[in-house]
Amino acid sequence: MNKFMEQATSIKDDIINYRRTLHSNPEVGDTLPKTKAYVMEELRKLGYDPKEICESGIVATIEGKKPGKTFLLRADMDALPVKEATECEFKSNNGCMHACGHDMHTAMLLGAAKLLRENQDDIEGTVKLVFQPDEEGFTGAKKMLKAGVLENPKVDAAMAMHVHSGTPSNVVLCGLGTSIAGCNKFRIVVKGAGCHGAMPETGVDPINIAAHIYIALQEITSREISATNSAVVTIGKFSGGDAANIIPGEVIMEGTIRSLNKEVGEFIFNRINDIVTATAKMFRGEAELIELASVPPLANDNKLAHEVTNYMKDLVGERAVVLFEAGGMGSEDFASYSYEVPSLYVMLGAGTKQENTLYGEPMHSKQVVFNEDILPTGAAIHAYSAIMWLKNNK
Repeated sequence: MNKFMEQATSIKDDIINYRRTLHSNPEVGDTLPKTKAYVMEELRKLGYDPKEICESGIVATIEGKKPGKTFLLRADMDALPVKEATECEFKSNNGCMHACGHDMHTAMLLGAAKLLRENQDDIEGTVKLVFQPDEEGFTGAKKMLKAGVLENPKVDAAMAMHVHSGTPSNVVLCGLGTSIAGCNKFRIVVKGAGCHGAMPETGVDPINIAAHIYIALQEITSREISATNSAVVTIGKFSGGDAANIIPGEVIMEGTIRSLNKEVGEFIFNRINDIVTATAKMFRGEAELIELASVPPLANDNKLAHEVTNYMKDLVGERAVVLFEAGGMGSEDFASYSYEVPSLYVMLGAGTKQENTLYGEPMHSKQVVFNEDILPTGAAIHAYSAIMWLKNNK
């Protein structure tokens, strides 16, 4: 067994404790006071001097005896506004849940911090540990970049890892090139004039306008985007009215655009704006398109991907590292790092139904359960990848 895997396995109980503490106390968004305090306290116990560079954005560094480049490791810390429905003894009871595994990510990076301290003499340069808020809201990475997370010292390469429910435990998945979609979250506000349902001619029906907008939006991807360009437009929220016999004055729609090409995403957003305003005008109302948040497509640096996944094979074996070129339509705000510095984003299998009937539920599900046995693997991957990259890229 690789030395790093042996060391990681020996601290498995510590990493599980990190994970369960975080899982029981989830916080959502860009302000994570309990999570922030806990992570900084644990880093200090390990001999680090963590800094909060923006609200709930933590950075800690560790240097070896030999000078060299800087390799960044990033974990996200925020949870989701989902009420947990698992039977875990450490389940959350505050109405929020780590249903995307960010508790696993933070615990693995804390484990890596411990491994890096144990192997500090092997570090040829600097490893920068980054704990980030609000990945789910797509603001966290941008705020940390604005706060200078890539400076002091200047970062030469960056890596993030995400657990993946439904993939066999300890299997590493790595997309080459653009493998994860960009996303625009948007709101459409449709305004009409409320009136009694028995006399619709006395008002302007915003539900009718919104319905026509909804149907028209589906035409963009089917008739205005090439079939060779992957894109999805989804309306997940459609809200208006309080009574069956009253036409309301306003309807709110919210949705997302997903695309693997930044320009395609921008084209779709502009076409949505055209359709929204023109449709509302056609039916005597008004409507506005508002962008809530956005993240670009994530592009892995292929040279970095091939090099670092080779190091991962030392830990999990040749057959457990899978490189692929097809892209998925999920989104990830680590993408913002990939436009500033050579970056690598990998996924670590967290269990299938065949392994355990509790595993394999969809990400973001209120019943998702991750296999904690992968925690030492994640910690070892972080620490070993950083040390080996620095050693071979002086």
